[in-house]
Amino acid sequence: MAVIETQNLRKDYGRLAALKGVSLAVERGQVYGLLGQNGAGKTTLIKILLGITRPTGGGAKLLGEPAGRVEVRRRVGYLPEDHQFPGYHTGYSLLDFSAAMYGVPRADRRRLIPEMLSLVRIASATHKKIKGYSKGMKQRLGIAQAILHNPEVIFLDEPTDGVDPVGRREIRELMTRLREKGHTVFLNSHLLGEVEQVCDRVAILRDGELVREGTVADLTERKGRYELRLAPGEVLPEAGVRELGFEVAKAGDGWQVTLPAGATVDPVVRLLAAAGLRLRHLVERRASLEDVFMAVAAGEGKAGAGR
Repeated sequence: MAVIETQNLRKDYGRLAALKGVSLAVERGQVYGLLGQNGAGKTTLIKILLGITRPTGGGAKLLGEPAGRVEVRRRVGYLPEDHQFPGYHTGYSLLDFSAAMYGVPRADRRRLIPEMLSLVRIASATHKKIKGYSKGMKQRLGIAQAILHNPEVIFLDEPTDGVDPVGRREIRELMTRLREKGHTVFLNSHLLGEVEQVCDRVAILRDGELVREGTVADLTERKGRYELRLAPGEVLPEAGVRELGFEVAKAGDGWQVTLPAGATVDPVVRLLAAAGLRLRHLVERRASLEDVFMAVAAGEGKAGAGR
């Protein structure tokens, strides 16, 4: 069942088209990553789903209801980018205030708040004023605030911004645990390596359009590129490889060979054997999510590719 769904979603700000017919679906229990350069439309999409901004056209549903309904927002958690918590609050008092706004009973708040602060590993700062928190501590507190009321869908916008490597790993593990408990996490992050590690599916926006969407495995599938190395002192006959119809480029102490569509690497291997060259390393290279993202940023890729 899709807990987040958009159909031909459009948003115009005057003559500027921020979203140009975006359609996507997020299933329950997924960690779903939203990627795109600044100005691609990511924040606009999230604001529409949360009811902060109204769409110009198309539709958006959250938990089966039109996006923006108050009763639906109560079932959602949200960590915005660049959030600002009042410095006079302590970690405890902020979570108490936030949970009360969601209607969490006082007795439950007293039990849940210490658990949440311990979960995000800032229990030692429970009664310390937020103005004394580091950037990473504020991010952890923001995550606790977003999940305290046990929401079904959690929107996290750059949740590891300002967090050290150990903290980023702990936050990734937390997202994995949330998924295991049946929560849906909608993640917006510029750290592509983290997205690649934790997300089930990824959508990439460019200039308000959905240009790639699919599982990380689908988006980073092998594309017929091989890395090879020869025995020390031996040189690849690049001209001969190109005559076979392959692209070739130097890569460190080896070479990268790109196959034409439908071809195998066997002709290259036979060429090397016939020339008496000794093949020491041959591996097909999988694109990283960063490779895919950079290709999209450069204008490559078709809408919906990889679905």
